[in-house]
Amino acid sequence: MLLDEAIERYLEHLGVERNASPHTIAAYAGDLALLAGLAHARGVEHIEDVGPELLLERLRDEARAGHGTRTQARRWVAVRGLFRWARKQGIVAADPTEGIAMPRTGRKLPELLSRGEVEALLAAPGTDTPLGLRDTALLEFLYSTGCRISEALGLELRALDLERNVARVRGKGDKERFVPLGEPAVAALRAYLERGRPALVRGRSHPSAVFLGARGWPLGRTGFFRRLREHALRAGITRPVSPHKLRHSFATHLLEGGADLRTVQTLLGHADISTTEIYTHVTQDHVRHAYDRHHPRA
Repeated sequence: MLLDEAIERYLEHLGVERNASPHTIAAYAGDLALLAGLAHARGVEHIEDVGPELLLERLRDEARAGHGTRTQARRWVAVRGLFRWARKQGIVAADPTEGIAMPRTGRKLPELLSRGEVEALLAAPGTDTPLGLRDTALLEFLYSTGCRISEALGLELRALDLERNVARVRGKGDKERFVPLGEPAVAALRAYLERGRPALVRGRSHPSAVFLGARGWPLGRTGFFRRLREHALRAGITRPVSPHKLRHSFATHLLEGGADLRTVQTLLGHADISTTEIYTHVTQDHVRHAYDRHHPRA
């Protein structure tokens, strides 16, 4: 089978059978295009003719280009996934990625917002306008639940139960989970749904998304990221701020407050607890800092 055809079928498999997000599929497509480009340059057109030597050359090209180990590892995941799928489908007789070690990555600790920065950010949008009410509700929702921005923007009205302070979100792999809502988040959502969202609907026939843009359509990532930067500056935060930093802050502040790791794993929607364990390193740093600052013989 032609390599390009195999890649196309693998990407289709990711979308249809694995429920991968469009962002994941686009990233994999770009990573596999680099492999295909090298293969074509070496006169290799069929996937069954791709051998370990070509794959090692691809890894060396990554290193020579100065890409970090995290980027190399991410791209290797795409390549390895392609050949594992092709082997299961009987397209190739052997998996050429077997025996080739994935580039090792150092674990990067997540960047956080302090509790004071979070409070300032949540207060920045104000509640005097429909967009301010929306942004306040969305920021409160993100920090209250630790949800990914894609989960928040995909939230539908029917998934909100403000009487029981809970929401049903759809995460990676199309998996659903319930997340509790704190009282400030519930109050902000009620205010937005009563006074902000009706002004944004603009006569459209019952849009299902909770968070709407200025023209009444579901709010997109680009529009919210731009608003988030404005709110961060208004809050006096000059370093980059992203919804994922709110997610990291949510997890770390929970652990600092005494929550156990399994609970945080469930709330974040992590399939593997090893993904959640990175936050224990952050809280250990917090404990060490507190010890050094307060213990009389530190």
